[in-house]
Amino acid sequence: MSLTFAVAIYFIVWWITLFAVLPFNVRTQDEAGTIVPGTPESAPAEPKLLRIVVINTIIASLVFAVVLSIILYEWIDLDVFQLKSSSPV
Repeated sequence: MSLTFAVAIYFIVWWITLFAVLPFNVRTQDEAGTIVPGTPESAPAEPKLLRIVVINTIIASLVFAVVLSIILYEWIDLDVFQLKSSSPV
């Protein structure tokens, strides 16, 4: 596996896990009782983005380690997913 492929897979895993981690321990403005005019009640009161990025990076690293193990130990062979040309060359 090339470094470029590994970085691309990590980025994809990180981005997908971000959507799972974003709602962790988020209080809405409605729950906090302080709704800023012009924003919906469901907007986060205090997003704490640095904490979300750190938690997401930890979870994404664990998921990436599993994916990397699957690829390196060939539990799933990547050659199966190669496109085959139907026309003779």
